Amino acid sequence: MSRIKTFNLPDLGEGLTEGEILAWLVKVGDTIELNQPIVEVETAKAAVEIPAKWAGQVQAIHHPEGTTVEVGTPIIAIDTDPGAGPLDTTASTTATPTGDLPTPSAASLAAVELAPAEGMIEPGLIGGAAPGGRTAVLVGYGPRTTAAKRRPRKGAVPAQAEAPVAPAPVAPQPVTPEPVRNGNGGPVPGGLVLAKPPVRKLAKDLGVDLSTLTGSGPLGSITREDVQQAVSGFVAAAEPVAVTRAATSVASFGADREQRIPVKGVRKLTAENMSRSAFTAPHVTEFLTVDVTRAMKALERLRGRREWRDVRVSPLLLVAKAVLLAVKRHPMVNSTWAGDEIVVKEYVNLGIAAATERGLIVPNVKDAGRLSLRELADALNGLVQTAKSGRTSPADMSGGTLTITNVGVFGVDTGTPILPPGESAILAFGAVREMPWVHKGKVKARQVTTLGLSFDHRIIDGELGSKFLRDIGDFLADPEAALLAWT
Repeated sequence: MSRIKTFNLPDLGEGLTEGEILAWLVKVGDTIELNQPIVEVETAKAAVEIPAKWAGQVQAIHHPEGTTVEVGTPIIAIDTDPGAGPLDTTASTTATPTGDLPTPSAASLAAVELAPAEGMIEPGLIGGAAPGGRTAVLVGYGPRTTAAKRRPRKGAVPAQAEAPVAPAPVAPQPVTPEPVRNGNGGPVPGGLVLAKPPVRKLAKDLGVDLSTLTGSGPLGSITREDVQQAVSGFVAAAEPVAVTRAATSVASFGADREQRIPVKGVRKLTAENMSRSAFTAPHVTEFLTVDVTRAMKALERLRGRREWRDVRVSPLLLVAKAVLLAVKRHPMVNSTWAGDEIVVKEYVNLGIAAATERGLIVPNVKDAGRLSLRELADALNGLVQTAKSGRTSPADMSGGTLTITNVGVFGVDTGTPILPPGESAILAFGAVREMPWVHKGKVKARQVTTLGLSFDHRIIDGELGSKFLRDIGDFLADPEAALLAWT
């Protein structure tokens, strides 16, 4: 068996099909140990470090950082017995394709040629054909090896060679631009202007008539540079007084002033999930404004207790506890629509929406209803810290049953959140603000927040949703009384 073993990108769970290589933790020539982290990969759910399946020496890295590769694609080659001497380069001619073959050199790959394919169409070129017969190289296409071919149109007259024109000693006349010509030097039949769609849009935005330009691109096509050069010529020829007006009128609103960000990883998964949820579950959102002054005072007393002094305590902790208690009183809220049945779950995997550098993720606390308040606080803190460091595992983001999104950390009062797929309710917790509030018949400054509850109206009707939201508000208005009354 060959000493060289090829390590393929593994399936990291949840049916993921691809991943982006964020960083290589080893380089060619490094000696690695079994289970040593060798690469950091970002999937649609999280960034994870992948350990080595074998000990040995890194022989080749097949994909650079920033590359998105499919599951099962070879990403690294490892020599599992580097002490056995130089590699046998002839092994590749006798070995079977088992995935343990030595990595071929770039030179040998570049030497492989593809048969010419005649009549290929130039991608994105309107009305024109592109030359075929290209050479396959390691990346992209090689140089063209055949001349471009065009099928003549019916009735088209072959282009004739133009006779040289002797210069006439007369006053300069206005210059008429030559018609667009194809790759053979003749005019394009029917006066057709060859240009890609972005170039046509740019010309339209700048007010440039493409038929007046001479193309410098393939087959005489008009390029972006041709259009921009034409605009520069117009401005230069204008009077100094009109320069400002001309520059203003030809301001570019095309692709040169746009940024294109690839949709991948967490952002891609979030987009798919939100689109599916928004157009599948009929959303209803209700709002409730609550005086949480007593809850904030309870938090201060909790922080002052000796056993809680090393724990980060935030208002989110009380909101999570309120949700868990309200679920016990209204179990139908913690359910899933399954087509011909509703699945009511007796466990609560409480999701906490977290904004990270790679996008929105929703890790969840497993079986949160069984945790004490202290255990819940530790779980929430660990969840948030792991999310911020980008180390949330796919398992932590699967199986959620109900979610809280804390939009208050951004100074927002509330929102109309979209349900995560498979869940029937999500609560938006807004900012806690000091506001005038009628308390015991007098207007006083009180700490107030607004809650927004979105729910799946197929499962939760208005009465159930209202009672669930009311109970959360009652707990936050007086947590001590609610605990005594409900537990």
